[in-house]
Amino acid sequence: MNDIDAWVWWLVGAAALGIPLVVTAMPEFGMFAVGAVAAAVVAGFGFGVVAQVLAFVAVSVALVAVVRPIAARHSRQRSQLATGIDALKGKRAVVVERVDGSGGRIKLAGEIWSARSLDTGDAYDVGAEVDVVDIEGATAIVM
Repeated sequence: MNDIDAWVWWLVGAAALGIPLVVTAMPEFGMFAVGAVAAAVVAGFGFGVVAQVLAFVAVSVALVAVVRPIAARHSRQRSQLATGIDALKGKRAVVVERVDGSGGRIKLAGEIWSARSLDTGDAYDVGAEVDVVDIEGATAIVM
């Protein structure tokens, strides 16, 4: 065990920290692995154990302090591109079969959709333009 250089042990530690990074998808393990690689570099230059541990701690803490808040901010941001039914909300549609509280049909984004009015008392005749408020299953809710 004394025959193996310290930098090799740090690289083994970095690889060991990479395993839970892949399995759990927790980026902190990757930051600690980078800290272990930094300690391996310090060990490779012949510095002592204290310098190696300080390099590991300094790099790991710096990465956690800088990268983690950036990653958290990006994960909280919602995608700017609406897709699927979210992209249809707020669009204009044309009534092709009278729409009221019990049903009807509209032409939305080039397709015929079942629709019903948001307010059960409202009715829209053929040719009227309506706004899509929501999509429930395969039915557009319009007003």
